[in-house]
Amino acid sequence: MKSQIDSIDRRILAELQLDGRLSIVELASRIHLTKTPCTERVRRLERTGIIKGYRADLDAEALGAGFVIIVHVTLAKTSEDAFEQFNNAVKSIPEIQSCFLLAGQFDYMLMVRTTDIAHYRNVLGDRIGQLPGVQQTNSFVAMEIVKDNRSIPL
Repeated sequence: MKSQIDSIDRRILAELQLDGRLSIVELASRIHLTKTPCTERVRRLERTGIIKGYRADLDAEALGAGFVIIVHVTLAKTSEDAFEQFNNAVKSIPEIQSCFLLAGQFDYMLMVRTTDIAHYRNVLGDRIGQLPGVQQTNSFVAMEIVKDNRSIPL
């Protein structure tokens, strides 16, 4: 995929990461293209899956999801089947914002968002602790979010 995008595509992607609601006319103006080739490039980037979608950047605190916990998970066994079962089940828990399979001391790292510690305690006991194969969890409460940038460096 990387070789299929050029410097103009990168400029398009950079602008859309900053503001996914840009009109094609405004986007074309910012990258110094006319409307038609800009539209064709955006459609190609969408069709090839480089642009996966468009989202609103929401204020988690204002929506009652400002409590962030990092959870390290150790599985009882680390077979492909165990990973697959865990991966499928973790997707059903809406409070888990991110899930990473790790190399190292723990098998997974989860980023969890809840309203408060009581809500997290329920999610941990009723949902995370019940995921297939979980042997142990270690929770770390984030005291402050210093950087939370989902943009891809271009």
